[in-house]
Amino acid sequence: MKCPFCQHEDTQVIDTRVSEEGDTIRRRRRCAHCDKRFTTYERIELSMPVIVKKNGSRTDFDPAKLRASLMLALRKRPVSAEAVDAAIHRIEEKLLSSGSREVVSGHIGELVMRELKRLDKIAYIRFASVYKSFEDVAEFQDAIAEVGPERKTPSK
Repeated sequence: MKCPFCQHEDTQVIDTRVSEEGDTIRRRRRCAHCDKRFTTYERIELSMPVIVKKNGSRTDFDPAKLRASLMLALRKRPVSAEAVDAAIHRIEEKLLSSGSREVVSGHIGELVMRELKRLDKIAYIRFASVYKSFEDVAEFQDAIAEVGPERKTPSK
């Protein structure tokens, strides 16, 4: 590590601490040449996979688009911002942990549907109707049956 003051390449680590979250390491360093001290931070750098759209084009993953899709489906639904943030975080973690450099957009759609099913059944149906391009009422009924509780008719 070069010294930011004199550009000398010989520096020593004096102190190392892990952040409370455990995702960053703080290192206190001393330059062997000018004896000045400085701090460096070490953190994991992961890159999200590139999204391959249906038409074959590729685009960078955009968490803002993911949030916009979720918020559109959840419009006027009683779901907290914290729950939406947690869902986005779970989707991002799944994408990162896959280790893939490219992911088809359909996979992200499936991850969004899985999260919406957990968050809000109505939002799930809204999203599914657009995502799966429902053509008729039967497709809506199938989606509703998929998330709806099975009702038992009362016996007389």
